[in-house]
Amino acid sequence: MAVQLDAAGEETAPHTGKGADPPTRGTAGGRTTRRTPRPPARRTPRPPARRTPYLLLLPALLATAVFLGWPLVRNLLLSFQNLNMKELIQHLTDWRGTGNYQEVLGSEQFWRVTGRTVVFTAVNVVLIMVLGVLIGLLLARLGKKMRLTLSLALVLAWAMPVVAATTVFQWLFDSRYGVVNWLLDKLGRHGMAHYDWVGTQLSTFFVITVLIVWQSLPFVALNLYAATTTIPRELYEAARMDGAGTWKVFTSVTFPFLKPFFLATTFLEIIWVFKAFPQIFAINQGGPDRLTETLPIYAFTEGVGNLHFGMGAAISLLTIAVLLVMTAYYLRLTLKQEQQEENEL
Repeated sequence: MAVQLDAAGEETAPHTGKGADPPTRGTAGGRTTRRTPRPPARRTPRPPARRTPYLLLLPALLATAVFLGWPLVRNLLLSFQNLNMKELIQHLTDWRGTGNYQEVLGSEQFWRVTGRTVVFTAVNVVLIMVLGVLIGLLLARLGKKMRLTLSLALVLAWAMPVVAATTVFQWLFDSRYGVVNWLLDKLGRHGMAHYDWVGTQLSTFFVITVLIVWQSLPFVALNLYAATTTIPRELYEAARMDGAGTWKVFTSVTFPFLKPFFLATTFLEIIWVFKAFPQIFAINQGGPDRLTETLPIYAFTEGVGNLHFGMGAAISLLTIAVLLVMTAYYLRLTLKQEQQEENEL
């Protein structure tokens, strides 16, 4: 490689050909210096595509559209038709417009059943939340062995299928061979020896309420106990050092810390109790004299039982509307309360 000399006889950097940086002349002593090559630019990682979350949600959305959306659309179409056994056999489509809705909304029976359903839901949810919270707090205070025993009992009650549990309760409250009547008779209530628990409206609702509350308690109790394990023990110790009793500790430490749990659980229980069908239908099919019918039972009786499928479809959609109104009102109160707490802070 040839060495180049500048005018002053000093050695300069050779020019190596294509791609080499040309020499530049410095200012010190007239010497030329070689330009320092720039380091290669680093490639910044590309942000994830904006479509990725939607692609991940696509299978769930498709399943929801097929298994939930399409039946709702079909039910909506049926609610505008006069579909009885004749039209079903002959494959006739008799459009009735809003006639089914007008007939249902103008019926006194519909509003009576709606009020009964709301009261039934409120009573059950209150009992479930109160008893579930008490059992959950009890789990937090028990020893290891007793906690394990009670937890297993709750899990077994929760794991039992709904129809099987309903059948067991039918045996327990049977008028002739039921364990409940036998036990009451042994305790001195001889008038209850052959009592018909499904013979009146109140007694039938009592059996149904006991069944639904028994099935719902494990969910609330176990989740509450799991939530209490996330509360720092220092908060309890500080409250007790301040002289707080059991109720004060619950209201000042447990409840504020677990308030999101209470709100979410109450919301889920409202939905679950409101749409309860197999328990009520299996106990007495909405009897006696249709006095224990709730909206799901009422829709089934009018639609499948009386073969008025269009009417049943209209009642079922109105049932969904009533449930949406109830849950929307509850969520509105919840959000309003949370906003007030944030403003106070």
